[in-house]
Amino acid sequence: MKTTLLALQILSVSLTLASAQDDASWLREKGTLIFHDAFEREEDGNLAKAIGNGWNSATADRVPHIKMADLDEGILKVASASVEAKHAAHIHHEAGFTDGGAIIRFRFPGLNKAETLQLGYVDRETTKGVHAGHLCYGILSQSSITLTDHKTGVMNLENRKRREEAVAKKQKVPADLEALLKTKSINVPYKADTEWHELALITEGDEMRLSIDGKLLAKHHSEGFAHPMKRWFSFLINNTVWIDDVKIWKVR
Repeated sequence: MKTTLLALQILSVSLTLASAQDDASWLREKGTLIFHDAFEREEDGNLAKAIGNGWNSATADRVPHIKMADLDEGILKVASASVEAKHAAHIHHEAGFTDGGAIIRFRFPGLNKAETLQLGYVDRETTKGVHAGHLCYGILSQSSITLTDHKTGVMNLENRKRREEAVAKKQKVPADLEALLKTKSINVPYKADTEWHELALITEGDEMRLSIDGKLLAKHHSEGFAHPMKRWFSFLINNTVWIDDVKIWKVR
């Protein structure tokens, strides 16, 4: 019995690793590389387009006197002025796919205790009824990974209004809304460190998957993941994160 259980556990791990490896292969074999940036240059000032190569910071112009993005020896070092800008650093680049994803190298440099990295997809042009076009994200904290469908979850304008009204009145979020929102996200344990890692964030149909260093760590199904146009690839960074070697792939 113990031997059978062990064999099943090994098989489960093997399937998980194979799935993660398949994501990298899937992007390379089925997809087209539509953007690559290794950040081997110097930035020009502090404003929205200072990073160059098509990147735009939605928050940089709020605090033009504070450098939030620094290109240093091929690394994009982000230090968000979240308090001064009244918003976490939001840095994005054109993407443009239905199925596909991004592969990045990242590091939490250990300069702040609560370093987090939020990355995902936005469409402000064709998405109606969704706050700022936020579609879906993967969120890494120091202790967990979250995959979340914002389009049909917390950023849906109707859901957002009902939730904010309850909070303003110091009431509980309506039970039906709370139940709905619980279906829009998944959260799994994760122990962060200060080493460099490779992260892949994939959307395929109504599924989103996140792997780190070739290991599939989280996947979730939700209708918002299937949005037909992931127009922007975005970072949302609340304090300090280092980014390197961003690749965006389109499968369809």
